Amino acid sequence: MTAILRYFFWPFAFTLAGLALSFWLGWAATGALSGALSFLLIGAVLAILEISLSFDNAIVNANKLKDMRPEWQRRFLTWGIVIAVFGMRIVFPVAVVAIAARIGPLEAVHLAAKDPREYARIMDEAHVSIAAFGGTFLMMVALSFFIDGEKEVDWFGHVERRFRDWAAFHGLATGIVLAIVLVFTVCVDLRHSAEFLFAAVTGLLTFLAVELLGQALDSSEETRHLSASGGFGAFLYLEVLDGSFSFDGVIGAFALTQNLFLIAIGLGIGALYVRTMTIMLVERQALTQFRYLEHGAFYSILALSVIMFAQSIWTIPELVTGLIGACLIGLSFLASIRYNRAAEGSR
Repeated sequence: MTAILRYFFWPFAFTLAGLALSFWLGWAATGALSGALSFLLIGAVLAILEISLSFDNAIVNANKLKDMRPEWQRRFLTWGIVIAVFGMRIVFPVAVVAIAARIGPLEAVHLAAKDPREYARIMDEAHVSIAAFGGTFLMMVALSFFIDGEKEVDWFGHVERRFRDWAAFHGLATGIVLAIVLVFTVCVDLRHSAEFLFAAVTGLLTFLAVELLGQALDSSEETRHLSASGGFGAFLYLEVLDGSFSFDGVIGAFALTQNLFLIAIGLGIGALYVRTMTIMLVERQALTQFRYLEHGAFYSILALSVIMFAQSIWTIPELVTGLIGACLIGLSFLASIRYNRAAEGSR
């Protein structure tokens, strides 16, 4: 219990402060106790939503983070949480509205404060582009894990062995993603097909650019003896990946409230828990103890990417997204326990 408190002291403290601030925002906005309590409840729900949608993100982060040097692990938890909370939960929604409405960032913040319904409407109109970009990036992340000739552990052996054999065909993951993008481009409303395709291609190029830049930066650090592996390039990759995971949470939050500042507080609380769970998974070597947990996370990412594409056509509740991810990770956890028991029994 003491060890758990050591990990989650700051998330617990931030939760209390965030919920108190949510209550104050509700009181300032409505001037009534009922309004303040409503804001408090929404803040708590947003935090839970972010944790449920991003637990697979924590597992994937832990997989990358375990190979990083301790100082970069600490930077990911400190600098990274500032980027995650301030950048993705505040700057990103403001930037989307500023670009979509062709107004300045300060005007977008003013719009969020004075006319939250119009702000939410503009965010909703940008949903197709966000879904295309995030879906493409996350699908590349998932397929890059499965189509890997060096991958050694398989959960669903027959399927994953076939994927591993396909690794000999360079660029296959990119080809699969582009084919799926073209299918959805034809299926989306004709008015949004061009923006869907543009955003999807941008997401693909972003993934490739981050991969190349990360390799170049880490290689450069190695030649200067500044790091061995997992330096700034890995840090950059994790931040972009975290941003992609945040898209559905930010958009889904507007279904609960149009208040940008309440969204930032609620999702910020959730983001801090996800970061802390990442560090705990690394330090306790949970991915080594539960061999299929990582697979469950990447299957969850693959499902999330398909859902994000589908959201450009249909309305899919965030509850469904969270449940699918939780079920896949839960199944992989149970499969890992069964494997460990079987391994102990054979000794």
